[in-house]
Amino acid sequence: MGLVSAAVLLLVALFVLPAIAGSDWITTFTSVAIYSIVALGFSVLYGRVGMISLGQVAFLSIGVWAGTRLAYATSIPFPLLLVVVGAVVMVIGTLVGLTAIRLSGLYLALITLMFAGATTVVLSVWDFPNGGHGFTGHTSVPDLSGLENVRRPSVGVGDTAYYRYVVIVAALMFLLALAHIVSKPGRAWAAIRESEPAALAAGVNVTFYKLWAFALASFMAGVAGCLLAALNGVSRAINFQTQDSLTLAATALFGGVFSVWGALIGGIFYQLLPFLFEAQWGVNPNFLLVVFGAGLLQVLLLAPGGLADQFPKDMANLGRLLARKVPPTRQAAFGLGSNFALILGIVLIVTVSPLLGLAAIILAPILAAQALD
Repeated sequence: MGLVSAAVLLLVALFVLPAIAGSDWITTFTSVAIYSIVALGFSVLYGRVGMISLGQVAFLSIGVWAGTRLAYATSIPFPLLLVVVGAVVMVIGTLVGLTAIRLSGLYLALITLMFAGATTVVLSVWDFPNGGHGFTGHTSVPDLSGLENVRRPSVGVGDTAYYRYVVIVAALMFLLALAHIVSKPGRAWAAIRESEPAALAAGVNVTFYKLWAFALASFMAGVAGCLLAALNGVSRAINFQTQDSLTLAATALFGGVFSVWGALIGGIFYQLLPFLFEAQWGVNPNFLLVVFGAGLLQVLLLAPGGLADQFPKDMANLGRLLARKVPPTRQAAFGLGSNFALILGIVLIVTVSPLLGLAAIILAPILAAQALD
């Protein structure tokens, strides 16, 4: 059933959405697919191995830089460019993993967040060396409209064609992650997540498989960065702030780190919701930070598996309550009330008043906490 659903979703993404969506929507859907790859890397690290890495956006920005420079400096085919950029970022990610591999929990999160901050500072000082051919081309001209864009693949020059190209690459990245999860690395990661001492006793090379996870997540972020460089044409360091690492982690957790579907949901929250708020509804997208924060608290309290795991359960509970097949329990009532408060808050922000919407959103984790009693 999962394969059928994935195939249907892929066909809809490739053929239905381009037929009904405008150019702005196509660009946004392309961004959703790209950031879904980045969220997938976070899901591999945290959901499968138990390592909280907040450096995925940093690896994404390095991928954008490497993709930009290699595209200017070489004429290698775009598919090969994706692989080369992914390999470059994978090496860097492995080196970062070597320094942080013996850390865990909060300490690993802090060291990778510091790496993300350092990357932001370095790229801001260099201002993404761009604007000319070769590895060292650089421009300090404030107006970048006249600069040469990063080239796209020959089969994806137009926005719609490039969107389809990105969706196919994203599907391949998801298949790559699934191939790891169902094979020996996935079993080793599951053992490490449950208990490192037990995994060591069982003969699992913990250091090797942790580095493998870092390498895989970094490779995915590098591929996503190269795709993003071609989408943006000319990227700037301001597009990759340190706090974006926290937002990406929150949306990935919101979507669900134990399922590949959660990475797609995380990409939707990270890119589609800001587009809806700002471009479609005329609402300041910074309100989404409160939405993500409240949603993250709600997920951590009631649904560690994220929306990908909890939403079907909530819909089943709601169906049973409406059909009166089972009496409502305290947990079900407060859980559904928490979901309703979050949705109502978003509606109120858009249609009535941001203050009323924020009040309803803040109520969501409070109701979620009550469901635990």
